[in-house]
Amino acid sequence: MLVKTEAIVLRSIKYGESRLIIDLFTREVGRLSCIVNIPKTGRGRLKKQLFQPLSLIDLECDVRPKVQLQKMRDARMLYPYSSIPFEPGKMAIVMFLAEFLYHALRSEQQAEGPLFDYMSNSFRWFDAADEGYANFHLAFLMHLSNFLGFAPLLSSQGDGCSYFDLREGVFCEVPPLHTDFLQPEESARIRTMMRMDYPTMHLFQMSRTDRNRCLDVVLTYYGLHLPSFPDMKSLPVLQELFV
Repeated sequence: MLVKTEAIVLRSIKYGESRLIIDLFTREVGRLSCIVNIPKTGRGRLKKQLFQPLSLIDLECDVRPKVQLQKMRDARMLYPYSSIPFEPGKMAIVMFLAEFLYHALRSEQQAEGPLFDYMSNSFRWFDAADEGYANFHLAFLMHLSNFLGFAPLLSSQGDGCSYFDLREGVFCEVPPLHTDFLQPEESARIRTMMRMDYPTMHLFQMSRTDRNRCLDVVLTYYGLHLPSFPDMKSLPVLQELFV
């Protein structure tokens, strides 16, 4: 079946001398893995620059059931980034989020328009932002949990609900019987991150230490809700950003 769809590049790896394996999340069919021939002369329509992490592309692909690597017929840039490729701080965030999404969006993930729109609109906002984006990855990951089905339930919190149960995603008055929970000071980080949105997140002033601790909390939370979620190889670079 010939499919034309918008897509977000999650990962590209070299395969042989002139081919790439591209992992994508698409609007029409969800997760998709394609094999792409990249001409050595650079004259072909499919160039490796199209497949940088989190690139937004339009593609045409021959999708066949039970085939692991689909054949991409054509692709073009949907939204050329104007700042991300040229700012090391933004590129470090993008590399981390691309790796994160590659693991968080399961291989069997089906098409979901609102999820695709959330990611696409978020990356466009990030590209256009001139400043005040140090907390972008925190806000993005916390609100992503809404689409994956395990967002923290803020409505459960009250004045006495100071502990956050990482397994159940709820605030509680007393510590749960298991060990996967946050103490009150750490629980407050969940409330802070869930209040963030892109236009106002610059108002939440954090040191690098605070920001990294918030990210550790988010990764722990995702690790409990997504099976076999690995350690992020790109994390050490991200942790050195934004003093």
